[in-house]
Amino acid sequence: MKHILMACGTGICTSSLVRERVCRFLDAHGYAGRYDVTQCKMADVPELAGDHDFLIAVTLISGTLGIPYVNGVPFLTGADASDSERTLLALMNTPSRTEAKVPCYA
Repeated sequence: MKHILMACGTGICTSSLVRERVCRFLDAHGYAGRYDVTQCKMADVPELAGDHDFLIAVTLISGTLGIPYVNGVPFLTGADASDSERTLLALMNTPSRTEAKVPCYA
């Protein structure tokens, strides 16, 4: 199961539209039921990143957040999304960051 973090300025309108398009794309490529999406504000990404496999964002990100990133702008604007789609599919085919975590016992 892939845990996708979807971020925009407020975590409501823009990310909802991008989420719909991304889900349609993933389902059409055989990933239905193999992912979940958490929508959030960009300001919440640093706090939530550790529990997610990658981030799809429609706003600029300053600095590194320690999470793989997919540019969500093409899903929003309808522009050529081929680079974002390739990145998205590649991330769906990598081992899950969140399931690979091993608990540390004292």
